[in-house]
Amino acid sequence: MKVLKHLRSLLAALVIGSGTALSAAPAGFLFATFKGEQNPLTEQIYFVLSADGRNWAALNGSNPVLVSEVGEKGVRDPYLLRGRDGKTYYLIATDLSIALNHDWGRAVRAGSRSIVIWESTDLVKWSEPRLVQVAPDDAGCTWAPEATYDEETGDYLVFWASTSKGDDFAKHRIWAARTKDFRTFGAPFVYIDKPNSVIDTTIVRDGATYYRFTKDEQHKAITMEKAAHLAGPWTDMPDFSLSRLLGYEGPECYQIESATEGHPPVWCLILDHFAKGRGYQPFVTHDLASGKFEEAQDFSFPFRLRHGSILPLNAAEFERVQAAYAAPAKAH
Repeated sequence: MKVLKHLRSLLAALVIGSGTALSAAPAGFLFATFKGEQNPLTEQIYFVLSADGRNWAALNGSNPVLVSEVGEKGVRDPYLLRGRDGKTYYLIATDLSIALNHDWGRAVRAGSRSIVIWESTDLVKWSEPRLVQVAPDDAGCTWAPEATYDEETGDYLVFWASTSKGDDFAKHRIWAARTKDFRTFGAPFVYIDKPNSVIDTTIVRDGATYYRFTKDEQHKAITMEKAAHLAGPWTDMPDFSLSRLLGYEGPECYQIESATEGHPPVWCLILDHFAKGRGYQPFVTHDLASGKFEEAQDFSFPFRLRHGSILPLNAAEFERVQAAYAAPAKAH
């Protein structure tokens, strides 16, 4: 039994975040984020680094690491993932600049139908950003894209929030499309359709179970669901302890510590407290399946982090990123 339990712990530690694997427990974590819509540069890509997943330091002198000159010339909600091949990293983001356009109504009804995509083989040198349309032609926006590898279908499930002209842009739904290379995408389809608007979905896998966190726009609260397959069926988790927190968005979940003999794992769910302008706030649990999280106090951030994502790093990745972005500020 002890051997089986240890094996399960190792498997759980290998599957972190987007479903791609590390060969060992993380040596650190890379946070991709943006700062807000104060000016055009704050709606770009910033990197923050941590050795323990709790205490974070800004990279590149707290200046943008990547700047988009395509589409709306602004990027929000960056999602960073390691490709299934273990050699390629993808960064996808919302094509939107409120700093330049100032109009949330336009952003909902007449915004971009594309996402911005960068690629890298080392997390340091990045391709030029490219726009790829993923949303349907009648979509009003394409917000907060994320992706996870689907082992059952052998491709990536990319998902985001869109409104649609078909119902006069009445509500957001979570749409999705499949891709093998982040260049060519299949036909978009509705992935989550609730009575209320929903945005900001993230998915994390623990062992054989997927957990999905989504923002309910009516109540400005986060919901939690679980499923054995990415395609569902998904089941609500009514015991989710943070469901009554209001004014939060941008959920992201990552494993800080894997289970060891006698010690349970530590998972962190971070939520962007946008209503109070506080940025990300951390909540931790030892058991994702319980849905019980407690507010954490032992976290520190270099600035107010907005909707972003966390990528676990191995030792070589951590050292490479730390060395590259500790240099004088420059966009890569």
